[in-house]
Amino acid sequence: MAVTGRLGLLALLAAPVVGFLLPSWAGIGLAAAVLFLLVVLDLALAGSVRRLVFARSGATSVRLGEACEVTLTVANPGGRPVRAWLRDAWPPSAGADDRHRLTLPAGERRVVTTRLLPTRRGDRTAARVTVRSTGPLGLAARQGSHDVPWTVRVLPPFHSRKHLPSRLARLQQLDGRNAVLIRGQGTEFDSLREYVIGDDVRSIDWRASARASDVMVRTWRPERDRHVVLVLDTGRVSAGRVGDAPRLDAAMDAALLLAVLAARAGDRVDLLAYDRQVRAAVQGSSDLLPALVNAMAPLEPSLVETDARGMIAEVLRRTRRRALVVLLTGLDAAPLEEGLFPMLSKLTSRHQLMIASVADPRVAEMAAARGDAEAVYDAAAAERVLAERRQVTARLARHGVEVVDAVPEDLPPRLADRYLALKAAGRL
Repeated sequence: MAVTGRLGLLALLAAPVVGFLLPSWAGIGLAAAVLFLLVVLDLALAGSVRRLVFARSGATSVRLGEACEVTLTVANPGGRPVRAWLRDAWPPSAGADDRHRLTLPAGERRVVTTRLLPTRRGDRTAARVTVRSTGPLGLAARQGSHDVPWTVRVLPPFHSRKHLPSRLARLQQLDGRNAVLIRGQGTEFDSLREYVIGDDVRSIDWRASARASDVMVRTWRPERDRHVVLVLDTGRVSAGRVGDAPRLDAAMDAALLLAVLAARAGDRVDLLAYDRQVRAAVQGSSDLLPALVNAMAPLEPSLVETDARGMIAEVLRRTRRRALVVLLTGLDAAPLEEGLFPMLSKLTSRHQLMIASVADPRVAEMAAARGDAEAVYDAAAAERVLAERRQVTARLARHGVEVVDAVPEDLPPRLADRYLALKAAGRL
């Protein structure tokens, strides 16, 4: 029925009522009285929002920076059609395109798709679905909200994945899958082959040569089935922002690249996130990458000083045999002096320790600036920070600790390169 036809019908129905009430509404005016009645009737004819039935489906996880879709199925069991605006509300960081126009005849259902483009890691939970159902004239509306729970886990983006092919190629070269096997790269005996010009004479196996008709040399490969423990410091130092993201996010990216590389090298990889208690842990997972990104996704920095004693005790409790412990933390002198250094010997006596730290590129920029007096003072402060980091690095090196200190973009590949260097030298 056209809108004009509906108006005529409603006016015809309202006329007796208006005629009855006209004396008492003489001061208001006939037009206002008719309009009021039309609004009341329009509201009465609007489809019910309370009886709508909702169901969700769609994505349950997405990588940060990528889009996903969550579908909402709306069923109308009532006897009147629903013409409505629907808002599928999510937190602002979910980046939801949440407003939809809905026309739902009686007894039918429709599917509404909400597109999400999250801007933060972690679990993003749907809020409420609000429906505003308008009457046939559009003069009035019913509104109601429904709880339709759904959670999308936003995973770390793993930007450093782009460095993986080149590091895997180096790993294959170390592992002897390429043409040349070099003596000294690793400590596990692999096989014997005939001597060729250029081989290290120290690799000749004289007993095997005596039994064979030619000179035989031993080939070696990097150690396998070693243990790598990634320890994420989620305390106060991880909350500092470098660029647009906290240090913790850059540390996660470096940890993911190293974890995938070590797993491909045949090593066992575990994860521990700690500040004053265990925030996340992954041990002996057969499906490593999904387990790691799911464990890291909800992690947020805690604004407390990390309990280094508790962290090291937890590492020692979980790791019985010798392992490479990679601690992703800061190189600030004061926290290390009070926390890590007193416990350092207890950890390094049983494990090979590597510390990876996220450096702020802005500090190096300030150290190089000389534009005016203020820039000179900033440069002096920056130089002091850099000098303290160098001193801490030198002190850790005297204890046999490997240190990787780099800006967020460079930390993942440099950490992977240091791991490969240790593997090539047979130090794992």
